[in-house]
Amino acid sequence: MNDSPNTLQNICVDFISQNVNSVFATIEDVNGNTLKHVFRDTSVYMPASVSELLFNALNEITLTDQLLTLFDPSVTRLRDVYIKDASQLSSKGLRILRSHKISELVVIKLSNVTVNDLIGCLGEWTLQNLRMLNVSQSTFGNSEKVRVVIALSKLKNLKCLDVSFTEFNGQGLKIIAADLPCLESLNISGTVVSDISPLKYCKDRLKSLSMYNLKVSSLRDSLHVISELRNLQHLDISENNDEPHFTTETNGDIKFSDLIEALDCLPFLVSLDLSGRQNVDVKLLKKFMNSHKQLQFLGLMENPACQDDAFCRPTDPMFNPKLVVTGFATESQVLESLRRYIQRRLYVVKSLCYLYADIQNLSDVRVDIIELVLEGMKTFPTALGIQMAATACLYNLTKGSLSNKIHPNWLRKIVECTLVSMENFPNQLQLQKNALLTLCSDRMLQDVSFNRYHCAELVMNSLMIFDDPAMNRMSVAICSILAARISTVETSNLGAKTDYMNRLLDIVKTKKEQGDVDIMMKFTLSALWNLTDESPKTCGVFLHLGGLQLFLSVLNKFAGESAVETKVLGLMNNIAEVSHLREYLMKDNFISALRSLLRSRHIDVSYFAAGIVAHLTSEGESFWYFRNQNNWNEMVTELGAAVMSWDVPATEMVAYRSFNPFYPLFRCFKAYQVQLWAAWAVHHVCLKNPKRYCKMIVEEGGVEILRSLVKAPELHPAVARLCNEILQFVKEEFPNV
Repeated sequence: MNDSPNTLQNICVDFISQNVNSVFATIEDVNGNTLKHVFRDTSVYMPASVSELLFNALNEITLTDQLLTLFDPSVTRLRDVYIKDASQLSSKGLRILRSHKISELVVIKLSNVTVNDLIGCLGEWTLQNLRMLNVSQSTFGNSEKVRVVIALSKLKNLKCLDVSFTEFNGQGLKIIAADLPCLESLNISGTVVSDISPLKYCKDRLKSLSMYNLKVSSLRDSLHVISELRNLQHLDISENNDEPHFTTETNGDIKFSDLIEALDCLPFLVSLDLSGRQNVDVKLLKKFMNSHKQLQFLGLMENPACQDDAFCRPTDPMFNPKLVVTGFATESQVLESLRRYIQRRLYVVKSLCYLYADIQNLSDVRVDIIELVLEGMKTFPTALGIQMAATACLYNLTKGSLSNKIHPNWLRKIVECTLVSMENFPNQLQLQKNALLTLCSDRMLQDVSFNRYHCAELVMNSLMIFDDPAMNRMSVAICSILAARISTVETSNLGAKTDYMNRLLDIVKTKKEQGDVDIMMKFTLSALWNLTDESPKTCGVFLHLGGLQLFLSVLNKFAGESAVETKVLGLMNNIAEVSHLREYLMKDNFISALRSLLRSRHIDVSYFAAGIVAHLTSEGESFWYFRNQNNWNEMVTELGAAVMSWDVPATEMVAYRSFNPFYPLFRCFKAYQVQLWAAWAVHHVCLKNPKRYCKMIVEEGGVEILRSLVKAPELHPAVARLCNEILQFVKEEFPNV
């Protein structure tokens, strides 16, 4: 199987992050509001490595002020702090950072407080020693910008500063260029800086400069400044003219040769990003590369130059296997684009579209690609273009036998991202279809741990909105499988929704009228069967909406179709288990049909027909006398004859959530045939799957019920034999019971 299981440490950290309220105690105010989380064990201490693992795991959910209280400096230690979504944080929560000695700090999307407030939450050690600060997509506030930037200038040992996509301006650039003597790396992409001339103050120390989509007033002046940054090793002057907020000024008098001339002044350049730039002269670019043999990275995303043989054909004389290139000409270029530009929405969507074309017919699992696609989905959960392309990619990455080779951890992440996409775009037909294609897999639905109830809800919503045959077929297939895997409380909540039940019944009605027993019909019947299992509420909704009449007509229409009869009778069995709903089944035509189905040559049909008869006859003869013309004595006799005629099936014929509906039948001494069916049913599943069902008997108190039953002198010998064998099965699994 591709990929290794998670480490025990990571599993523990993930569990803690997903069960904060269970693992930690809470301290509340007088109104019951949570003030802070604390370890239940006061002797616990987390070293920096573990503290940061937990911090990063909590990043997978949106961090709040309350969650940050977990990182009390008396029990945890933080050195490198990474907050990828600070939109819910305030100064109250961020103050926990004051007591930690932080070397690297990333706080993205800080919106409730300013960068100035953030710096005010840092301790003196951090202010003196912070090496890296990233406040991308955060706010400097709408007023007092100079004061905010002056606060930045307190960070005298700062080497790396990222203020991309903020209101950072030219005045701020002047201050940090002059006041941060150790500054070596600066990212001002997408800011409102229009003049980069202040960078001359740090021309001898600046090694990295990123200016993606920077709107400069004079490109010629900017190139002159860049040419003076002689120690520059990384330069990003990429752009995307489709970006709605930040665009590059048109400088018609500037040619690519002018750009190359400026770049030629940078002898130490190892990384150059020209992505999105138009009119790139490939010949001049190659000439530049010849004079910069140390170049390790070249960004050519959305640039036709990436298609040149020098960048995509290993046999070309100029091809350098050590040069990493972004672009769209090869798979490696596309994957590198996804890796490097994960925060650039338009680059991500275009990379995913290119990727989709490259992974139509994969022969082996590509976890490396899955990881990149999922990262793009998580970074831009509400970007339709990205979600549309990503869900299409995920299907190609998991379809067919590929999913069998992917570790469940990755499959879980795929399902979770797919569900988020479905929830965010419920009305997008193609996206929903992509998602259903990915989910409609036994491997996904059976072997992977995820919120199955939420998934079933989203799938049913899709079934309600769209009338696409292929989508509907997948929806009911998924729902039929999930309904058997969620709790009885959840099936009740799902099945009791009138709109959902109506939709499923409408599908059955349409298929019945068409006389069509196709896979859609079978899956829909299975879904209804599973949704009504041990769910009196759902059974009631089914009856209220005319389900009984519809299913009786289905039995008539498809007489002899064992696949249909089994599923219809299975659902009727669920209704028969509910004592106050049994009278709805006491219809002459239905009871007559049951008498015939009891004698079916298909054991599963006969079995479920017998189950309904057992529950109905357990009510006693008087219950029948007033409600049905069929004779009670004749029915119980036929029930017993049917059970005694069955051979042991080769495989497990049915699955049960519990045996609770059977225990009342064991007490029915007025008709041993009822006891016989119940004993045969429990015996059958215990014989085929003893580990599961013997445990169920023990946990539900069934052992005591059976032991008491076999002591009854009036118990029929056939029933006693089966009950004793069941107890023997239990003894073999649980010797001490």
